Amino acid sequence: MKDIQEKHEPTNLELEKENISKYSVHYSNDSFWNKIAKHYKSIGKQLLESAVCLYYAFRDHDTPKWAKRVIVATLGYLIFPIDLMPDFIPAIGYSDDLLAVLSALAAISLHVKDEHKDRAKEKVESLFQRK
Repeated sequence: MKDIQEKHEPTNLELEKENISKYSVHYSNDSFWNKIAKHYKSIGKQLLESAVCLYYAFRDHDTPKWAKRVIVATLGYLIFPIDLMPDFIPAIGYSDDLLAVLSALAAISLHVKDEHKDRAKEKVESLFQRK
């Protein structure tokens, strides 16, 4: 039976998940909010709202553990400055982070509540209204 089974080759998505999961060690609440506070203007509203939405989904007791692992790994990737595309590169430095965050949101979309989205939008708006 084993000799007729096809060997499973990992897909690009599986490889990307495996690569991103190693970044979970870089996540902490403090490091997340410090990154947001220091770099919110260069990160941009779309990435910020999406990342903060993930944060609120992570803090929700209804979010399943597997989804929380995806979130922690993704936010760790966002926090880590030297990733696939280093964050300090103007205009493109956060493009890989945006892809990772949007992919995570898609993966856990059934567990993202309107409440998470609304709170994220409010938080990001308040950041950009600061002087």
